[in-house]
Amino acid sequence: MKPSLTAELCAEFLGTLVLILIGVGVVAMTVLFGAGVPGEVVRGGYTNITIGWGIAVTMGILVAGRISGAHLNPAVTLALAAFRDFPWGKVIPYSLAQIAGAFVASGIVYWNYRPAFHKFDPLLEKSAGVFTTFPAFPESLAPGFVDQVIGTALLLLLVFAITDPRNQPSGALTSILVGLVVVAIGMSWGGMHGYAINPARDFGPRLFTVTAGFRNNGLTDGTGIFIVPIVGPLLGGLLGAFCYDNLLRRFLPHD
Repeated sequence: MKPSLTAELCAEFLGTLVLILIGVGVVAMTVLFGAGVPGEVVRGGYTNITIGWGIAVTMGILVAGRISGAHLNPAVTLALAAFRDFPWGKVIPYSLAQIAGAFVASGIVYWNYRPAFHKFDPLLEKSAGVFTTFPAFPESLAPGFVDQVIGTALLLLLVFAITDPRNQPSGALTSILVGLVVVAIGMSWGGMHGYAINPARDFGPRLFTVTAGFRNNGLTDGTGIFIVPIVGPLLGGLLGAFCYDNLLRRFLPHD
């Protein structure tokens, strides 16, 4: 029996919640703790973050895959609607469920690590980056925008390649491979704007930082930073999907 839209939205919510619990959780551990001491950086820092996010994506896919397809990312949802006949009427509901899952997960992470946050950053003026992404060169949004387009294009190109039954056999290995894609993108394209490559992953936690009183949130502080990890991934996802379909898939044999 085909799952109802309610079931699909619940799956997207829970899958994204798991994704953010693990992903933001590993950033919190890395930033807030080192050798068990709040405020010191954990050894392994960025490597821990990239591997943690890859595992987070794999676990989120395993939670939601059978019910909703485990998009967990509005850029994926939009690309599937544009190139794989995913119903356009579900794009906004899926995206809202993903953002809601990311928002709630951020609240749980903050609730758990609240004492460490307030020891590390008593005025909540420098630690919003635990939850959301910021540019390495804040004087201009353009470099981060280009980075988000390229990173998400690479993500969708590889997701389409991995999940296309005409190109690869399907199976449980898919979730692991997609997780490894995220690790690779983080390691190779993470410096300019934190490799959000997912509007829900960035906007849901960023919205939480506003409600929790973080000052450097990129949404209400006048910087306009929040635009980059929304528009960049959406455009990049469409570009990556287009490249896969037109530069590779068209040459694959039909069963």
